[in-house]
Amino acid sequence: METQITEITLQISGELAQVDALIERRLHSGLPLVGELGGHVTGGGKRLRPALVLLSALVGGGVRRGHLELAAGIEFIHSATLLHDDVVDDSALRRGRRTARDIWGNAASVLVGDFLYSRAFQMICEIGHDGLPAALSRATNVIAEGEVRQLVNLRRADTGEDEYLRVIECKTAALFEVACRGGAMVAGAGGEVLECAAGYGLNTGLAFQLVDDLLDYTGAGTGKTRGQDLREGKPTLPFIHALAHCGPRDADALRGAFGGDDGLDAALAVFEAAGSLDYTRERARHYAARARECLAPLAASPGKAALEALAGFVVERER
Repeated sequence: METQITEITLQISGELAQVDALIERRLHSGLPLVGELGGHVTGGGKRLRPALVLLSALVGGGVRRGHLELAAGIEFIHSATLLHDDVVDDSALRRGRRTARDIWGNAASVLVGDFLYSRAFQMICEIGHDGLPAALSRATNVIAEGEVRQLVNLRRADTGEDEYLRVIECKTAALFEVACRGGAMVAGAGGEVLECAAGYGLNTGLAFQLVDDLLDYTGAGTGKTRGQDLREGKPTLPFIHALAHCGPRDADALRGAFGGDDGLDAALAVFEAAGSLDYTRERARHYAARARECLAPLAASPGKAALEALAGFVVERER
């Protein structure tokens, strides 16, 4: 998988290396805890969101100095949401590594998450693009709304597919959308190009989260505890679809397993019988196709080809 994403982003590999260096520099605050905890959450990863910024810059007119700050700022925002999510979810592991809250505690995780948010906006304001702070402010507000929506729906087995899609649009796709919109915006794009990039980002983000929620049940190499969403009572699409397409006895079994420590194997059997895992993957492919359709009006270019390939990678990944 890492080889595949590296090949897709080869044309921006130099810029991604500069983003990594910038992230490390801008974590410095004079307080060792900020650097240690912040480095823990920002270290590694696929750098998917910074890649979206830079590839959208290519289709928008070319990479400029401000794109490095934007890409790093987007990654800081993403990292801050992870810190806060792990506190809310009381998570000990993320992608096979101990979470910051498990190592340093809840208070430190929340406060360093706040630092990352504020440092991101400091960097974004320094870029000097008039429309950028407003776009990022709207996006972070939508992300916060999505997290609240997810909290409200926790342990609600009656959550429907439309509400689920609204949650993932807010909490995940909004940051993908603004990464692509911002990348094109800083490149000087406007009008149709800007909306193409934004639409691509939104739909790719939806596809990404659908696959993430699928991999919670199927992914052997994700580093997550399998079925964590079921145990936590998070109504994601495999559960929602299965509950709507199974018989009364299986529905009772699903509700009994929802938010508890037992019943994962029985739930997986219901998912398989109802076709819910395949359905989730197909919905992700639907949004990836929509993402590519958003790019259709743009002229052929290496940047466009990379974005098209990235949408495919997001859907077919196994971790």
